This record gives sequence, C-alpha cells and structure tokens, in this order.
Amino acid sequence: MTAWVEVTGLGAPVTVQDGGRPGHMHHGVPPGGAWVPELLAASNRAVGNALNAAAFEAHGRLELCAQGRDLRVSVDGAPAQVLVDGATLTVPAPTRYAVRYVAVDGALAVPEVLGGHGTLRVAHLGGWEGRPLRTGDRLPLGAPGTPREPSDADLQRLAEALDPAAPLRVLLGPDTARFGDAAVAVLLGSTFTVSPASDRVGQRLDGPPVPHGDEGAGTSRPMMRGAIQITLSGAPIVLGPDHPTTGGYPLIAALIRADWGRLGARRPGAPVRFQAVSLEEARDAWMNPTHCP
Repeated sequence: MTAWVEVTGLGAPVTVQDGGRPGHMHHGVPPGGAWVPELLAASNRAVGNALNAAAFEAHGRLELCAQGRDLRVSVDGAPAQVLVDGATLTVPAPTRYAVRYVAVDGALAVPEVLGGHGTLRVAHLGGWEGRPLRTGDRLPLGAPGTPREPSDADLQRLAEALDPAAPLRVLLGPDTARFGDAAVAVLLGSTFTVSPASDRVGQRLDGPPVPHGDEGAGTSRPMMRGAIQITLSGAPIVLGPDHPTTGGYPLIAALIRADWGRLGARRPGAPVRFQAVSLEEARDAWMNPTHCP
C-alpha cells in the first residue's frame, strides 16, 4: 500500500530539501541543499533514511498527518517518534535554530529534477511543484529503512557543531588586493549580527561597514556557497545554498564548508564573529569532523 504524509497545517514557509544537486552550476543552476546540513543528516539517520534524503525544511509551525501506514518521524535529529496511521503531529516553529528539519522514514519521494529532490525557489523547480508547501499537499514516501537511535553523545556533538557562540572559520581571499588591512581588521575584529533580510540565497550581516575601494567595476565570475561578498555599502553577504552562480561583488573571504550549518542555524539577531584559518585547517575540519550525525 502506498504511504503518504499530508500537510494539514503550517505557519511560515516550509519546503522539501535534501543534500542538493551539485554539478549544474555551469548551466546556471545553484547546488541548493539543506541550509543546515547537520540537522538534515541527523534527522534522516534517526528514522533510517540516507543522510541526504529529502525531508521538510521548516521556518514555522508544521502539522502532518500519516496516511497509509504508521510513520517514524524525527525533528532536528531527536529520537524518532511514531505517528500512527491517520494521526496528526504538530511540530512547533523553530526556536533554537533558524530552521528545523522533519524527516519521515522512507523519505519524501518527490520527483528527482537535475539529480536532486530539493526545492529551488529561485527557479521554481524541484521539491513539490517547485514551490513552498501548502495545506492539503500529500507527499508520497519511499520504503522505510532501519532507524538508528541517537545517543546522548550524538546529540551533544550536534549541539557543539551548531554552537551559536562559536566563531565562524573563514579562508581570506581571493580578492585581498581589492581590500586593505583595515577591511580585514574590521571583518575579523567585529561582531556582526544575522539580518532579518537573510534567505537561502545569502545571509546578510548587520554591523560595521567593511571598507574597500571597489566601485562595482569588478567582472562577473563564478560564485560558491560560503563566499563572503562585500556590497558597495560595506555590508557582508555570506552566500547560501541557493546563491547565484556568478557575481561581481569583491570577495574578502569564504566560510569553510565545515561551518556552513553553524551559520545557517543562526536566527536573525544572532551574533557572528569570524576567525581566519589556513587551507590545511579548513580541509582537516571537513575531513575529520568532530560532529558526525
């Protein structure tokens, strides 16, 4: 019997997200993927899905109803709870992090588009009809797998990985020639805050302007997630999963991959401090993480 999960209520936007669709930037398609990859992976693991499987990325309250079988559900990597066939589960709006992830065993079996299942809102593709979910949407599920109960140590490592007080590690460059020592000093010596204007395209930061001599004359070139653009006003923007594939603002630094989720998890108003690291340190942080889901 086919199993479904029905959206019976929601608050702020909720989309389907997964591990992304790499390999299409040369066609102008950003990689996408979860805003907080650690929470997606932990939630999927708790219900027995592949770590990058499609799940709900919720900015507000989400109400779900099981259809066709009992479902295992994990919210933000917590131990799975059973949602009985026909019963309804209400997931409150996120309070600890900017978003929360709700994984259902079998994963959301939405159509694959360009190698991924996640919603790319800027292109109206992927996910469920390329849009945020609506009340009444019924999403099919795949075959359930074998869940793994998270240990206290797993949950502690997850919390440490997303520590809202920890500095965010960056690699300086590539446009250091377009900045001076004063600009780097402002970036590394100031406390910024996450702007409410942030979205999946980029997280805007409020704080002291970062000085530079660029007047918007830079040529457009490839961009990547984590790149820190400095606008003409001096405001930093850290590119997110749905970033444009090209851009012309100068790049003072890039957030290392291991810290993508640490920034994505921060709510508007949360503090942001940057710490410069070497390429070797960035590679080691990614290849030898201390926060495996």
